[in-house]
Amino acid sequence: MNAETMQQMLNLLQKEVVPALGCTEPITVALAAARAAKEAGGTPESVKVELSGNVLKNGMSVGVPGTGMTGLDIAAAIGAIGGNPDLGLEALRDITPSQVEEAKKMLTDGKIRVELSQYKDPLFVAVSVKSKNHTATAIIQGSHTNLVKVLKDDKVVWEKPEVSTTASAQDKSFLNLKSIYAFATAVPFKDIEFILEGERLNMAIAKEGLSKPYGLQLGRTLQTNISKGLLADDTCNYALMLTAGAIDARMDGAMLPVMSNSGSGDQGLTCTLPIVAFAERLKADREQLARALVMGNLAAIHVKQFIGRLSALCGTTVAAIGACCGIVLLMGGKEQEMARAVNSMIGNVTGIICDGAKNSCALKANSSVGAAIYAAMLAMSGLGVTGKEGIVNDDVEESIRNLGRLTKEGMAETDKVILDIMIKKTGKTA
Repeated sequence: MNAETMQQMLNLLQKEVVPALGCTEPITVALAAARAAKEAGGTPESVKVELSGNVLKNGMSVGVPGTGMTGLDIAAAIGAIGGNPDLGLEALRDITPSQVEEAKKMLTDGKIRVELSQYKDPLFVAVSVKSKNHTATAIIQGSHTNLVKVLKDDKVVWEKPEVSTTASAQDKSFLNLKSIYAFATAVPFKDIEFILEGERLNMAIAKEGLSKPYGLQLGRTLQTNISKGLLADDTCNYALMLTAGAIDARMDGAMLPVMSNSGSGDQGLTCTLPIVAFAERLKADREQLARALVMGNLAAIHVKQFIGRLSALCGTTVAAIGACCGIVLLMGGKEQEMARAVNSMIGNVTGIICDGAKNSCALKANSSVGAAIYAAMLAMSGLGVTGKEGIVNDDVEESIRNLGRLTKEGMAETDKVILDIMIKKTGKTA
């Protein structure tokens, strides 16, 4: 592999695998609110949020860190009151109890308004904050931290040129399973040692989720039944328990950052923790773990580029494809085994829908992680879903493109129906 491609891989990892505090959709709203509030100056008097359907879907029912509440309205309020726009996806890291109370009062006083935007980009957030002297608006588009415009009293004070989806995909044209495998196995360990921070962060929140009654408590339920002897204390259940415990805590608003992947914390957890579990039980060394994490994260990023940041397909299925590749690498598999495993994943869990971020995401993630483990084991036995079956192609890269086409074209209407059902169920716009 040439030096240029190796550097592109490293740059991509450093851009897409970053710490995030809380579910990234409400945090994106909080981040935009924080930036708008900074521009408006003074004490925020009211906040208006306009966002795309996919952001609305993912932020309606998930906990906002440090607030004890769910929803995009509290995310906007606490972002405007106490958010730090310089911290990116950790914008709410330093909020205080008094700021939370102030944000809650804004909600009680009817000072926060959340509306559905008709803007076509699946990831679009515009937050306007009004203070005594000024009104400012911050717009995020395309990715969770991609600030594209800031206005003050209707005048543009900062603007970034938009990057088209096509251009973004071209930037990742060097990615395929073959090149990712070559990079993960050849890159000097010192250059990828930073990826191990993902193990530290994601294991910390997994332990938090297993120690306290967060969310659906799926991780704790697995832990309890393992201790009773009703479930085996094996590597598979260990991986499931860690993943579920972490997502339980994150979806319920735990004040702990996670290492995300492609703008999603749950995807980062789903991609990382099964690999960590297998590395621990297989007694892999730190370098082997780092290479497996690189393999898994880049494989997930590769598949994700064909699907988009937000869609009707549950993102943990994509992350589990990455985890599957990392597990195969730990088990001694090579590119051929990974291709088999990815095809088996695409032939299995493709139909899991995304109906927003919420406590039950732990169940969906565990379904995908279980499938990833089965796919890895089949692949290591020389078995897997073949190109004669369904949307799978003997060429794994064609299978990945088929998955992308199914999601973007075939599930576009599904996404609309999901959002319509969710909005009607709540009886309000947001």
